Amino acid sequence: MLNFDVLVIGSGGAGMRAALEASRQEGLSIGLMTKMFPTRSATGCAQGGINGVLQNADPSDSIEKHIFDTVKGSDYLGDQDAIAHFIQTMPAAIRELDYFGVPFSRDSEGRIAQRNFGGASSPRTCFSADVTGHVILHTLYEQCLKHGVKMLAEWYLLEIAIDKNKLCGVVAYDLKGGRIVPIATKTIVVATGGAGRIYWLRTTNPFTSTGDGIAACFNAGIPIKDPEFVQFHPTGLAGTGILMSEASRGEGGYLLNSKGERFMSRYAPEKMELATRDLVSQAIETEIKEGRGFGKGLSAYVELDLRHLGHNKIMERLPQIRELAMTFEQVDPIEQPIPIRPSCHYVMGGIDVIDYRTCATAVEGVFAAGEAACISIHGANRLGGNSLSDIIVFGKFAGQGAADCARQRQECRPDLLDRVAQDWENKFATVTSRDTGVTTTAIRDRLAEIMWNHVGVFRIAAEMETALTVVDSLLTEYQSVMVPDRNKLYNTAFVTYIELGSMLTVAKAVVLGALNRRESRGGHYRADFPDRDDTNFLKHTIISKEGANYAISYRPVALTNYPPAERKY
Repeated sequence: MLNFDVLVIGSGGAGMRAALEASRQEGLSIGLMTKMFPTRSATGCAQGGINGVLQNADPSDSIEKHIFDTVKGSDYLGDQDAIAHFIQTMPAAIRELDYFGVPFSRDSEGRIAQRNFGGASSPRTCFSADVTGHVILHTLYEQCLKHGVKMLAEWYLLEIAIDKNKLCGVVAYDLKGGRIVPIATKTIVVATGGAGRIYWLRTTNPFTSTGDGIAACFNAGIPIKDPEFVQFHPTGLAGTGILMSEASRGEGGYLLNSKGERFMSRYAPEKMELATRDLVSQAIETEIKEGRGFGKGLSAYVELDLRHLGHNKIMERLPQIRELAMTFEQVDPIEQPIPIRPSCHYVMGGIDVIDYRTCATAVEGVFAAGEAACISIHGANRLGGNSLSDIIVFGKFAGQGAADCARQRQECRPDLLDRVAQDWENKFATVTSRDTGVTTTAIRDRLAEIMWNHVGVFRIAAEMETALTVVDSLLTEYQSVMVPDRNKLYNTAFVTYIELGSMLTVAKAVVLGALNRRESRGGHYRADFPDRDDTNFLKHTIISKEGANYAISYRPVALTNYPPAERKY
């Protein structure tokens, strides 16, 4: 049995920052467990930038403006006390990254460069060309190694062991060692990322974004908050869903329909292409639905035009965008528009965090940060550039909170950990011994199809009721899934099986939350309830597990200085 004071689960920006912060506390043993190599997480896919009020590009920018932009962007569902705490902390967090060695792009005076992003009233998005997440991730990895964090790479979380609402530890599958291992730890930080793969190929997320930590916490008794709020990024490549960063529009890219019109003038005449992501995604889908797109059905698209930016600017500011467009769409954006369509990008909901100062959950010893967590600062819609800010700020808070808690806790119930590990040994033997049964691929593809078609950019009750029935039937079928590999060493088929269970668990919460929220707000658009309803739904959705059932309740939104108002761009 392994032992840690703090175990961070997930190696993205939030996990790395949490591990780094905890490791800077004297006398604690810190582990970081990840199902991949640490620098391969979804944070490395984040292209555009990280928000913070540095006033380099706009001296008139202010903390108050960033707070209001975030509250407004959230469609007033964000907790305003948490948002203020987040925004006030962000400038120092960016300067700390600079000190760690993140190679930010610079302006003519040598200061960190900043660009425009959607929903922002000033250019406050700091960046490193269009590889910002990648350079942040690698810099944090170096710092974690420097501070002696123990890396458990290619270890997969199976279960969080809880006794009387207190953490006992976790059970994990060591792929390289081919063993199921109980890990005693006083505290954990769950930073496993989002669940975009519930839409499978219609997402910008990597294949590892399967909601593992969200599902593990849910099964351990920690609710999921606001799962219905899924962000569809406006500019995923038409054929693959791969992200064309918001930086492409921040640098001045146009969106064109089949008539050559910059159609955003109909939907957000002031902000145009730099309106919030939910509004731009809905506009694109409306253009396609009303026949002004290119192609038909799921292959329909509109165009992202960068040609007017010129060769030099594209090569300097958007080199990865060009490379991805050429590789996956055979289009050179210097000479041709890029075919794009909305793609699932981010889940605003996640593990219910009840203390934004420490990132604590309702279970003693369990903390959460990053996309896996819902704090809630993004509310119904996240602003571009606020995600990298989120993982850095709250990763640090979670690491500090977990370290402080670990000093006050004792390890508990090693017998429980051993029993949970044995249960997983039995489950492995059962699912790998089946010679017949449904395949993970068959269930996964049907899940993705029903989620995209019935719980996508536009939603109505009848279609979501169908989706709920299908997801329930898939959960039943999942009980007889066949895993055609009995070897414990590097059994990726077994990992795929567990990931599928996580996706089904999260997908049901998404459908339930969306079906019961009879209004439109941010990323959740109900065609049968097109208006926002503050009287009945200015509240957070809380999905809890009661036995084998899902229970739904609500919690008030924290309002401070900004009363809800109509959101216009």
